[in-house]
Amino acid sequence: MAKNFPAGAEPPAEHRPWGAAEAAALSADEDTAVDLISLGKQIRHLRKRRGMSLDGLGEAVGTAPSQLSLIENGKKEPKLSMLRALARALGVSSDELLGAEPPNRRVALEIELERAQRSEQYRALSLPSVKPSSRIPTEVLEALVGLHREVDRQVNLHAATPEEARRANTELRRRMREKDNYFGDIEAEARALLSHVDYAGGPLSQHQISGLAAYLRFTLHHVDDLPHSTRSVTDLRNRRIYLTPNKDSSHDPRTVLLQAIASHVLEHEVPQTYLEFLGQRVATNYLAAALLIPEASAVRLLREAMREKEIAVEDLRDNFAVSYESAAHRFTNLATHHLGVRTHFQKVHKSGVVFKAYENDDVAFPTDPTGAIEGQPVCRYWTSRQVFDVPDKFNAFNQYTDTATGTYWCTARTERGPDGEFSLSIGVPYEAAKWFRGKETTARSVSRCPEPDCCRNPPRELAETWAGQVWPTARAASTQFAAMPLGSFPGVDETEVYRFLERHSRR
Repeated sequence: MAKNFPAGAEPPAEHRPWGAAEAAALSADEDTAVDLISLGKQIRHLRKRRGMSLDGLGEAVGTAPSQLSLIENGKKEPKLSMLRALARALGVSSDELLGAEPPNRRVALEIELERAQRSEQYRALSLPSVKPSSRIPTEVLEALVGLHREVDRQVNLHAATPEEARRANTELRRRMREKDNYFGDIEAEARALLSHVDYAGGPLSQHQISGLAAYLRFTLHHVDDLPHSTRSVTDLRNRRIYLTPNKDSSHDPRTVLLQAIASHVLEHEVPQTYLEFLGQRVATNYLAAALLIPEASAVRLLREAMREKEIAVEDLRDNFAVSYESAAHRFTNLATHHLGVRTHFQKVHKSGVVFKAYENDDVAFPTDPTGAIEGQPVCRYWTSRQVFDVPDKFNAFNQYTDTATGTYWCTARTERGPDGEFSLSIGVPYEAAKWFRGKETTARSVSRCPEPDCCRNPPRELAETWAGQVWPTARAASTQFAAMPLGSFPGVDETEVYRFLERHSRR
């Protein structure tokens, strides 16, 4: 079952939803091929279990006791020949020695404490390290490890600064690019769910979505007092999903319910880092989209359009009754994997800054020093900027743009939301334009960004007239300066949610 986005490590044995009393233990993310701390502890445990001294084991494997001590303390990586000799002397195989789980709780605590004390975060505190010797009671180790876990949780989750958010978005985009934004495990979850409501094609109806909730043993409750910081609230104890009947919401009510269902199906845990929080959000959005625009139906539609050389995001939008943005996102999931078309997507505010973006076609997005795209200004000659000046808002605007990394054909539309007007664009390399409706456009522009004279610097005549004679006040969002809100999920008022559940659980 897909738990994280993208799927990687084996899922934990216990499902710990938001609000669980304790966070799951943090596992070390080691880059080295051999976990020296675990290996050293394992060798020491096996040596003591066999009643061998360092001198005795050193004699058995032909090395000095001081060298063995360094290995046992995780400060020296043994050569392969030494590993084999140690395995023979300790009565285990080399694979068992390298891959063994900690033999008991005590050893597991010692390993976790040593890892924590070797982290850059701990070293930066200039505090002394505690050597987990046999003289330290297990209860003390439990306390020390617990403190390290809580410090990590506070640092990684609660101090999610805008810079950390940008880095997290950059890492997510890298993972999405590696997979061409297609995740088979989530697609499989969607297929399994759709099979339970007899989905045959076309838009997924409200009735079918309610059927999905019933299949998962949830009841739906529409309330007028949903916490202001939430779109939905899931009561796992009483198997209820609370939604708002507010028809003025900018969010498709089907999507809101499907996202609530998706979080349960994907068995999301309490996020330990802001990256994990963002990953969970992307995963729920992916599963919701895979249910609203099912893979088999969408691919059939796209392949037929490809044969006719008439691919259009509008057709996905209209056939599945979703927003243009949802259709564009879903196109990026399916285009490369099923059609062999590399692509990019942009959501750009009318001010010219990127809100969302994805690419696997080598288009050169503007980035900041962290590699982040969000908040960066887009070249004013790109389709995603030019579309704002097009008077025809009913039809898609198509344009070829010559850039430093090649020529791209792009199609774009504008949509208005609570945060203003945005453009939504899908682009492909020039050679792939032949498959798309609108390829015959004569609109063409040239972008020389990041050269300053392309569009960053004002025209010379304007600069000569106004330079030094103006002082504008920038409209900066408060989130550019503030840390992310506290709580298990940034931006959600935990107390408000709990009080809401208390009110409704008694009804």
